[in-house]
Amino acid sequence: MQNAAIESRRQSALSRGVGVMTQIYADRAENAEIWDAEGNRYIDFASGIAVLNTGHRHPKVIAAVKDQIDRFTHTCHQVVPYENYVRLAERLNAMVPAKGDKKSIFVTTGAEAVENAVKIARAATGRQAVVAFTGAFHGRTFMGMALTGKVVPYKVGFGGMPGDVFHAPFPVPLHGGSVEKSIDALNYLFKADVDPKRVAAIIVEPVQGEGGFYEAPREFMTKLRGICDEHGILLIADEVQTGFARTGKMFAMEHHDVQPDLTTMAKSLAGGFPLAAVTGRAEVMDAPAPGGLGGTYGGSPLGIAAANAVIDVIEEEGLCDRANQLGARLKQHLASLRDEVPEIVDIRGPGFMNAVEFNKGDKPSADFANKVRTEALNRGLLLLTCGVYGNVVRFLSPITIQDEVFTEALGKLEDSIRAARSA
Repeated sequence: MQNAAIESRRQSALSRGVGVMTQIYADRAENAEIWDAEGNRYIDFASGIAVLNTGHRHPKVIAAVKDQIDRFTHTCHQVVPYENYVRLAERLNAMVPAKGDKKSIFVTTGAEAVENAVKIARAATGRQAVVAFTGAFHGRTFMGMALTGKVVPYKVGFGGMPGDVFHAPFPVPLHGGSVEKSIDALNYLFKADVDPKRVAAIIVEPVQGEGGFYEAPREFMTKLRGICDEHGILLIADEVQTGFARTGKMFAMEHHDVQPDLTTMAKSLAGGFPLAAVTGRAEVMDAPAPGGLGGTYGGSPLGIAAANAVIDVIEEEGLCDRANQLGARLKQHLASLRDEVPEIVDIRGPGFMNAVEFNKGDKPSADFANKVRTEALNRGLLLLTCGVYGNVVRFLSPITIQDEVFTEALGKLEDSIRAARSA
């Protein structure tokens, strides 16, 4: 079957609102490689948008899911519960950063996790308002859109957003921001727009995902924690994209000296199976009444089985250390190109959550970033762009990528950047 034929059917069958980056159609995948319907091979530096830290079809994850299929596939945990749901909660409670005893819930998507974190924060504080940051991405549901700090394509054309959501600038020095400016803006927000005593939570990505892979400075996180403590506000860490060894720690908040009250998770939690979670301080998590949280598919038995296997793989294969090694090698390789590629203005990211940002002159260049992505695709390397200006290429290869495949990918990346300059 030809990719073009399937693409023609897609255009007739699917809403154009579901944007598709490539016109190659997956047939099979293994670890960091995908083969399309025509048999072409691609090295996957997208991982389904940060879902496959443990790679496509990791044998231990597949074995766990197959075993679960042979037992049962669905009961709805709120109707007939199951032990491995409880076991996974116990494991997350033990590893997610937060003070004191912790509890968890499971849902299906990252947006659901964010929505439930806001519900929990409102129930726990008796307050309504939520503060997020420019450049943030928290999902495509209405609350997720409201919290997201990027208009196109996430908010445009969808009408009014939920109220009592406010934004402060995220500190990005490359674009004129700083910790001092962000904190000053947040304090001014409390004077001009919303009484801090009405704010239930501040939600922040430790490393912005869609916003451009900008890492929150440690000083910024420390000051945020202080502001939350001063005003009785809960701090929510959105670890949907940063979690599960991607940044060289199990969770990105482990890079900071402070701890959140609530943490949202999804993506690589279950190695390609739909599962999301919220973990937080027990007294906060217990604020909603029974029945206030949950969902028919929340904590799917297949996703739960996969997630328990994913945690085993991360621990047994030392993927936090490997993320640091791969990220250092990638950043070193990109740095070696800076002299001949003046369009490179920044190379960044903790662990293996890395990005390169491109300008033309002193202006962000989405065109150059897209040329790099297109040239890479032509060479069999899947890349993603991101950033408010669309000028960032982010790297999300499986952390389990084989050394020889990683070396091959670096060569394709280098060739693609050079080709983009001459295109």
